[in-house]
Amino acid sequence: SGSLWPARPGKSCSLQRSANPDGTEGPQAKGGGLCSPDPASPLLRAPRAEDPDGSTVVPGHGAMPELVVTALLAPSRLTLKLLRAFMWTLVFSAALVAAAVYGCIALTHVLCRPRRGCCGLPRRTAPVCLSDPELGEHCFLTLKSSGLRLHYVSAGRGNGPLMLFLHGFPQNWFSWRYQLREFQSRFHVVAVDMRGYGSSDAPRDVDSYTVDLLTADIQDVILGLGYSKCILVAHDWGALLAWNFSIYYPSLVERMVVVSAAPMSVYQDYSMRHIGQFFRSNYVFLFQLPWLPEKLLSMSDFQILKTTLTHHKRGIPRLSPNELEAFLYDFSQPSGLTGPLNYYRNIFRNFPLEPQELATPTLLLWGEKDSYFEHGLVGAISRRFVPGRLEAHILPGVGHWIPQSHPEEMHQYMWAFLQDLLH
Repeated sequence: SGSLWPARPGKSCSLQRSANPDGTEGPQAKGGGLCSPDPASPLLRAPRAEDPDGSTVVPGHGAMPELVVTALLAPSRLTLKLLRAFMWTLVFSAALVAAAVYGCIALTHVLCRPRRGCCGLPRRTAPVCLSDPELGEHCFLTLKSSGLRLHYVSAGRGNGPLMLFLHGFPQNWFSWRYQLREFQSRFHVVAVDMRGYGSSDAPRDVDSYTVDLLTADIQDVILGLGYSKCILVAHDWGALLAWNFSIYYPSLVERMVVVSAAPMSVYQDYSMRHIGQFFRSNYVFLFQLPWLPEKLLSMSDFQILKTTLTHHKRGIPRLSPNELEAFLYDFSQPSGLTGPLNYYRNIFRNFPLEPQELATPTLLLWGEKDSYFEHGLVGAISRRFVPGRLEAHILPGVGHWIPQSHPEEMHQYMWAFLQDLLH
C-alpha cells in the first residue's frame, strides 16, 4: 500500500531495482518526495505515436491532439495539487499548535529554574560511562556511498555473526549498553551512532537525511565491516529504518529484532484510523519547523529532553544521572540537535512505497504502556507479515524504552529467537 501523505511539492520519484557495485540490490529514488510511479515507465504508459500532422495517436482512440490529452488530464493534476497543498496546510497548522504548547512548557521550565537560563549548557567533558572498556572499542568507518564517517562501538567475537544495533531519538549508541554486554560472548556486536548523532558526521542539510540515504548507510556499515548479512536489532527511529532496510536489502538481514516502532505505511494508516495515536505523535509536527525545535529542546539546560528520559511514568526507570549525561553530552555540542531533528523533517516527504507482505524473520517487542505508540499497532504489523515470519510480544506494564528499562526480559526473548543460529 502507498503512503497517505503527499509528496514534496514539485517532485516525485520512482523505485527501481538496481544492482549496486557490490552486487547487492537496492532501490533507486528519482527526486526527493514520496515515491510515486515514474511517468516514463513502460508499465504505466501506453505506446503512442505521432501522425504526420503532429497529433498524438492514443491506442484505441485514433488521432487525438496532444492539447486535448493535456486538457483531459488537467482536472486530475489540479486535484492532486490541491490535495497536496491541503495536507501540507494540515501538517504545518499542527506544527504551529504543537509549537505553542511546547513553547509554554519550555517557558515554564525556564521560569521554574531561572539559573539554568534559556539555552543549553555545553558539556566540555564526556561522561566516563561513554568510555567504559567493557562496552567495546570505539572505531570509525568511512561509508562507501556518501564518504561520511560514522562512529561505532564494537565488541565480542570478531569472527562471529554480526549483530548490528540501531538506536532511536533522543539517544545514541550508549542506549545499547546492556545488549553489548549480554551478546558479545556469542556475536560480534556493533552499536553505531547513526548519521547526525554523537561522534558521527552530521550534515546540516535536511535533504541529507532522506530514507534512501539512511538505509544506504546501514548497507555500507554491514559491507564495510566485512559481512554479507547481519542480525539487525533496532529501537524507535532505528527500528523504523530497519523495517525499510529489510524490505529493500533482504539478503543483508538474516534476522531482525524490532522494538517499539512500526513500518511507516502501517503507522500512517493506523494514525488515520486512531486519533489517539495522532495525539501521541504530536511532537512530530513540532519538529517540522526550522530552528525553533532546537531552541525549545535546549531551553533550561535541555529540560524537555531530561523529562522525556527520566519521567517516572514515561521515562527510563533505572537511568542514572551519569547515564543521562551520556545522551545530553552529544546534544549539547554545536548543532547537536539539528541532525537528529532532520530525520523528522523528512518523515512526510521521503518514505518509499512498501509491499503488502513482510517476510524477514522478525522478533517484535512492544511495551503495553508505551507513551508514544499504541500497542494496537502490533496487530496492524502482524497483518502485513507472511505467516510464520513474525514473533510478537506485548510486555505488560512496560513503556517505550525496553532495551534500557527491561533488558533482562528483552534478552530472554532474543536468546530464544536466535537459538537455532547458535548451533
